Amino acid sequence: MGSEILIHVTEEETKVAIIEDDRLVEYFFDRKQSQGIVGNIYKGKVSKVLPGMQAAFVDIGLEKAAFLYVDDIFVEGTEILPDALRDDALPAGPDESSSATKQLEESAAEPAKRPGRKPIEEIINDGQELLIQTTKDPISTKGPRATTYISLPGRYLVYMPQVNHIGVSRRITNEPERQRLKEIVSGLRTHKGGYIIRTVAEGMTEDEARMDMVFLDLLWEDIKSKKEGAKAPALVRVDLDVVFRTIRDYLTSDVTRLVLDNQKEFQRVLDFVKTYLPAYTEKIQLWNKKTPLFQEYSVDQQVARALEKKVWLKSGGYLVIDRAEALTVVDVNTGRFVGENDPEETILKTNLEAVDEITHQLRLRNIGGIIILDFIDMEKEKNRERVFQGLQELLTRDKARTNALKISDLGLVEMSRKRVREDLVHLLGETCAYCDGKGYVKSVRTIIYEIFEELRKLPNNRGGRDRRVILYVHPDIEVELGSEKLFLDAVQQMIRRKVIVKSDPLYHIEEFVIVSP
Repeated sequence: MGSEILIHVTEEETKVAIIEDDRLVEYFFDRKQSQGIVGNIYKGKVSKVLPGMQAAFVDIGLEKAAFLYVDDIFVEGTEILPDALRDDALPAGPDESSSATKQLEESAAEPAKRPGRKPIEEIINDGQELLIQTTKDPISTKGPRATTYISLPGRYLVYMPQVNHIGVSRRITNEPERQRLKEIVSGLRTHKGGYIIRTVAEGMTEDEARMDMVFLDLLWEDIKSKKEGAKAPALVRVDLDVVFRTIRDYLTSDVTRLVLDNQKEFQRVLDFVKTYLPAYTEKIQLWNKKTPLFQEYSVDQQVARALEKKVWLKSGGYLVIDRAEALTVVDVNTGRFVGENDPEETILKTNLEAVDEITHQLRLRNIGGIIILDFIDMEKEKNRERVFQGLQELLTRDKARTNALKISDLGLVEMSRKRVREDLVHLLGETCAYCDGKGYVKSVRTIIYEIFEELRKLPNNRGGRDRRVILYVHPDIEVELGSEKLFLDAVQQMIRRKVIVKSDPLYHIEEFVIVSP
């Protein structure tokens, strides 16, 4: 299946859209005022070791300290592999020993301390300086996540200078090809250091591998040199910008073309591709039509739809996507789709259509963490199996690591998806200032009855001179109070005071103030 890469460049930001079958499937961007930090390498200083959590906070010079787990700390002389090698380099298929349940739990939860690992308080101390690499951007209230296992991605290989291991991406499933690639890298390796052979390396020649390894060796030497001259906390290396990360990670033989709408950026990319990836030169194109690039492909409209809670299916059914801090729930509904004579067939068609849209939305919205898919209940086991197999097949297109458990008797699928950066809603939006993130405000009638309760708490004015109470409210509340006059009169009679209502459009609809002289 071919895809297109669209890159829209302006002074303030660079946006990248991945298109498959004329549909936006991935969308990310870099803004000059708030660029991501994943992949950056820092010389940090340990600010606090937390034995109870087997973790530490490391000051890297940013607003929030980086969070470092014990299993992400390299210890000289150990053979314990980092997560990248233990997970991403495993072969796919029945040889994997972990059950689906265990995979789900391990990928969803924070990693636990592994056997053979010393406790963190015996590995690092407060004030100690470390060379660390960020693996996750700050998300919500959490700071960035980091590791001391440095990994340097090249075009075909990821170099890990601290480990002595060669792994192959699990997405390369042809065993003879996996073995061939391992033999090439093993034969070229001249010193200690590990490599992950990336998915894009399928078909890689010995010369291509050698070029990648020489480049990564020089890069590591440069990082070590900069580290020695830096005073913690300090930034040692910035990862590639979004354009070259896209070329590194997405420009493959499956891509039909990469289009840029900026002359300067186009020339920069073209020069790079001619030098390092000459086979892809013809795929690099400059957009010179009058219609803006993203408008031609309706990218902005598709992004806007990806921010909505309800997603309609072509049949008339729909999805409802609800997010929590570390959990996303996707509810499937038949909606306007009534089918023909067989309700089970109607439900099956809706669920199968939902599978396609769900996997699309997970990629597009970059939803991570624990995900619950609430399919419409199916009575037949073969139908449940068909829906689950369809889900599994479509998830293989996702670059992010995913694990899914089979559909339960209640029609639920529990799954996880690796989260590296904020989801699209958080990246493009912020908590609603009016509802404070609740997603709702109280009804006008509810607010009015709360006002009545507060008025009843006022002391009874028996014979007092000033029998007035001033009530400040939002204008909508003042209007609706007119229809509640009977109840308001009863409250006034009870407290023996006259309530004077004054409205202020600057008040929040739930806000009211009672002034009692």
